[in-house]
Amino acid sequence: MAEAFQFELVSPERLLLSEQIIEVVVPGTEGYMTVMAHHAPLMATVKPGVVTVKTPDGKPDSYVVFGGFVDITPDGCTLLAESAVHVADIKADELQNRIKDAQEDFEDATTREDRAKAEDLLGQLKTLEEAIKAA
Repeated sequence: MAEAFQFELVSPERLLLSEQIIEVVVPGTEGYMTVMAHHAPLMATVKPGVVTVKTPDGKPDSYVVFGGFVDITPDGCTLLAESAVHVADIKADELQNRIKDAQEDFEDATTREDRAKAEDLLGQLKTLEEAIKAA
């Protein structure tokens, strides 16, 4: 059986989760990564997506995050999210508003850099929308 480690999911509003888990899958900007006990130290940026944790009894649980940073050490993992909510609490209209805002930012972008950044965020949000529909 896999060894448990401490995981914390924190948003600016509150601490969403602080418990012993055996696995967490994080949507890093370089790709999804699975973290388990004794992981090598790593700090990475997090893109909008679904974070999935597995408790010691094997039950999965999911949270939606809208960017942030993850700090991984051999003893634990802390995800500092720009915004986060339990997947069951995500409101479709809230996500649609974020997609609409990103679309407007993309259309209003005046530089190539701003346009690329807005296009990347829009793509991430649409991917998140599909992931939530599948969950």
